Amino acid sequence: MLNWDDPLATTSPTSNRPASLNPEPAVHSGRLSPAAAPRRETVPRTSQPHPRPGRGLVDNDSLMKTAGAAPSVDPDPFVHAADPQHDLPIEDRVLPERNPASASATESAAGGATGLESLAMGASRVRVDDKRIINCHADLNQLVPFKYDWAWQKYLDACSNHWMPQEISMNADLALWKDPNGLTEDERTIVKRNLGFFSTADSLVANNLVLAVYRHITNPECRQYLLRQAFEEALHTHAYQYVVESLGLDEGEIFNMYREVPAVARKAEWALPFTRYLADPHFQTGTLENDQKLLRELVAFYVIFEGIFFYVGFVQILSMGRRNKMTGTAEQFQYILRDESMHMNFGIDVINQIKIENPPLWTPEFKQELVSMIREAVELEARYAHDTMPRGVLGLNAQMFEDYLHFIANRRCAQIGLPEQYPGATNPFPWMSEVLDLKKEKNFFETRVTEYQTGGALNWD
Repeated sequence: MLNWDDPLATTSPTSNRPASLNPEPAVHSGRLSPAAAPRRETVPRTSQPHPRPGRGLVDNDSLMKTAGAAPSVDPDPFVHAADPQHDLPIEDRVLPERNPASASATESAAGGATGLESLAMGASRVRVDDKRIINCHADLNQLVPFKYDWAWQKYLDACSNHWMPQEISMNADLALWKDPNGLTEDERTIVKRNLGFFSTADSLVANNLVLAVYRHITNPECRQYLLRQAFEEALHTHAYQYVVESLGLDEGEIFNMYREVPAVARKAEWALPFTRYLADPHFQTGTLENDQKLLRELVAFYVIFEGIFFYVGFVQILSMGRRNKMTGTAEQFQYILRDESMHMNFGIDVINQIKIENPPLWTPEFKQELVSMIREAVELEARYAHDTMPRGVLGLNAQMFEDYLHFIANRRCAQIGLPEQYPGATNPFPWMSEVLDLKKEKNFFETRVTEYQTGGALNWD
């Protein structure tokens, strides 16, 4: 019989089991007979059992203090019987030391369901009206019925537009990069600075999703999209690594820029605190203050980090592609831009839905705080533009980027119901609108169709 405390140890049949349930000796069909087969020395049983998964020698409270571990979950929630014949039915089982009344009170106080709650056998079925983006207590393990069709549609659109970095040829980029006269030093700085920022930026976004945001969003169709988005963030990091490897760049230099180049580091330092307080295992929504913290964090990452911080780099690399330089790298960025636009639009929809369902959160003081965050972000990104382009290149300069940042900041404010902050700002790069509005057109690098055959439903707006 398998010993769960030590699966490799030899054990004798359980004494309280009927003889008919003990396994018959195996019939050997190999070259050695059972008698001739060498006998393995039985490992002596120690007094200290081997730790089982989830029941190691370090208690969960210690892990939470030292490593920020999530609340412990018993991997074996049902009572184990000695006789396996009685292990099958679970309908009448009760979680050990679990009082249903106190459990409901605890889960209610936590702000919303997590998906890890005990099974409520015989409970009423989930209704559409039971669902909410945050602080919802409906069963999170049931995807349907849908309440937020826009979230499910965005998930389907994202799946339809799947792509992989290796599908894009980097041969022309490598030849141009190796050519001493292929690019100016300013153009090489643009490429390396943006690879340095983006290669770690998408990892920061992925960490924010899986360590912070996901557990506080209490709607299954929204969680479905979050899982797809997390995959796409990993895909983008893969794409940047693929470009770095293809060009033969110094990986240590590129991937450490967010800790060594001030203009890159400032943006990462600005974003990290928002993830930290949501990732705290003791943080729960359900109060006005904490719900505003969650909403503030969503604005920080979806509206600012993905909706403002990314756009200087996108314009710089895509502009090089328009001039027939680094076309493979630019095409990677064009696919990434399409994904990131969908991420941002999903986040804005979530923010607006939370506002609708929780009107008390949207106070004048809170709105002013968000406006201040957006203005600070614009200043940080303008400094990044100056750092990556101190002298300007053909068709681009730092002042144009400041104008562009004012233009997109006005759009982001309008999208979440805030007043525009930069009256009269115009778009100095109208061709970026053409890129964002591309629908099944040949892209401007003349190499491939930007949208896959299955991606016809994609809507950039």
